[in-house]
Amino acid sequence: MDSNALYYSLELVSGNGLTLSCEQKAALQTSLVILKRNYRFTRVLFWGKILGIKGDYFIAQGITEDEMRDKKTLYSLNCMDWQLLPPPTDTMLAEVSAAAKGRFTGDPSFEYERVETRRQGEGDEAMKEEFTMKVSEEKRLAATVSAIDREVSVVPRGAFIRSPHGTVQTNRSFQGLSCSEAGKLNNYLHFTEPKYLKKKSILEMADLDPSIDFLDPLSEDIPKGSWSLQFEGNVCVLRSLLWLGLTFFHVPMTPQHGYIYMGDGLKNMDLPFML
Repeated sequence: MDSNALYYSLELVSGNGLTLSCEQKAALQTSLVILKRNYRFTRVLFWGKILGIKGDYFIAQGITEDEMRDKKTLYSLNCMDWQLLPPPTDTMLAEVSAAAKGRFTGDPSFEYERVETRRQGEGDEAMKEEFTMKVSEEKRLAATVSAIDREVSVVPRGAFIRSPHGTVQTNRSFQGLSCSEAGKLNNYLHFTEPKYLKKKSILEMADLDPSIDFLDPLSEDIPKGSWSLQFEGNVCVLRSLLWLGLTFFHVPMTPQHGYIYMGDGLKNMDLPFML
């Protein structure tokens, strides 16, 4: 997210008491430029902050050729020194889901443990053995950022285009949604691999433009009502009720848009009972 987008995002989340200090903003402006140069990213976005008990994790993402797939995630504890997060694998996600519970500590080397009892052998010779599963907080951080991106990352319809070769890039001709379009949830899309699009019939697909309609709209999310959409002044703001702390904004009639996450990294599992 560029400096203007970051300014909008921080203004929108500051009402929750979650923002960055002047020192943190200054450090980010310097370190993200260095990060871009050192890793040869096309651009670097400030993703947000995950709160820990002892310290907070500041998250940035670097992009190269493909805006959606060629993405690397990094974290910092001081807005200056950055470490690459390991890419999430199915095994890592399963381990994190099983072992990591409660608040983040703020220590990436901290290990969560879960003891499981497993049966070894068959029949009368079967023995019960205790197995200890360990997973680091760094892996949990990678899994959490991945889950938030997969489930609630948002872009306006038309902001990105997919080439015939499948590469996703910024749509330089995007001039923003109109004020009436901006008030409709179906004009906002999940910026991740689609789930529901593949299930549409040929008749439904006929009305879609394959260069911009290659993502799932938020209006198809289950459960319904997991998004809050409202105008704050001349800015359209979307807030996720599934991942509390995810805030997206779009200024209609301009290409300005972005999202930021400021929260404890815990999914709102009570959402179905709240609606």
